[in-house]
Amino acid sequence: MDFFNNHKKLFSSALAFFLVLTLIICILPALDNKKINQPLPGSVALTESENNGKAVYIREGCVACHTQQVRNVDMDEVFGSRPSLAADYARNRRLNLFQNTATLMGTERTGPDLTSIGTRQPSKEWQYAHLYNPRSVVPESIMPSYKWLFLVKEDAAPGDVEVSVPAAFRTGIKGKIIPSKDAQDLVAYLLSLKQTDLPTSIKPGEFLYKKAKKPAAGASGSSLPDGGVLFTANCASCHQAGGEGLPGAFPPLKGSPVVLGENLELFVTIIMKGYNARPEFAEMPAVGTNAGLKPEEVAALINHERSSWGNTAEPVTAEQVKAIMDKIK
Repeated sequence: MDFFNNHKKLFSSALAFFLVLTLIICILPALDNKKINQPLPGSVALTESENNGKAVYIREGCVACHTQQVRNVDMDEVFGSRPSLAADYARNRRLNLFQNTATLMGTERTGPDLTSIGTRQPSKEWQYAHLYNPRSVVPESIMPSYKWLFLVKEDAAPGDVEVSVPAAFRTGIKGKIIPSKDAQDLVAYLLSLKQTDLPTSIKPGEFLYKKAKKPAAGASGSSLPDGGVLFTANCASCHQAGGEGLPGAFPPLKGSPVVLGENLELFVTIIMKGYNARPEFAEMPAVGTNAGLKPEEVAALINHERSSWGNTAEPVTAEQVKAIMDKIK
């Protein structure tokens, strides 16, 4: 009983017990986990600008509403091509001696997951407009505006990037809207968020609780994916759900001569390689290539745009699209 009456022995033993448990439960498993989960082949470390952008992301509290983890459930398939792995976060390092690794996986998804936002939305112009005022590109968005990350200049200096903001969201603004260094770094960080392809030796996890998907009938009777779903996932954020686009930022698809025209090669090339021939609108990224769209998906997307919002044009087949895709590679 002397042990319990001797405070030196009691507290020394408790401290030793605590340190041993910490070693066994926390430190050794963490070191083992670090050894097992190495960065995936093909993954790249963040650049200085992207690292600065990550710090801005943390500072502005983005993690409060956005996650960076694709769970293995069917509803998360829109956020990534596969469920996330521990190795996806292997490049994270301690911020400093006193701050732990910032994985930014998040716990609440008030806004969409950002694991592959660099693939889903690779347009810098869209990202800038979205930060300046989210309602300018997503009318139903509840995300706050981050206007303090932008400058208003009378004239753009060499190297400045002017943000394409629709006139309705420029009230009281006289001059050109220019992203600050913080805004540029934040967008660089967001565009770096892409899932790394797994090596053939690693089998990707499966999405669970999948719902049966009914294919839509194609122009020649063949089965094509749902073009409406593809449009929502890849195009609606810029061209809007109703195909009206945004004046001064993104062109309309409703009544578009490209959508309704007979030059299918131009249409497919724009989807797969992007477009920058209209100075009144922001540059379009290579959406089809970035998203890895297959001929059947491109055909379904084109048919959706050609038959929606009052558009009436002849449908196309996956075979027609594939021939063009093979030609423009």
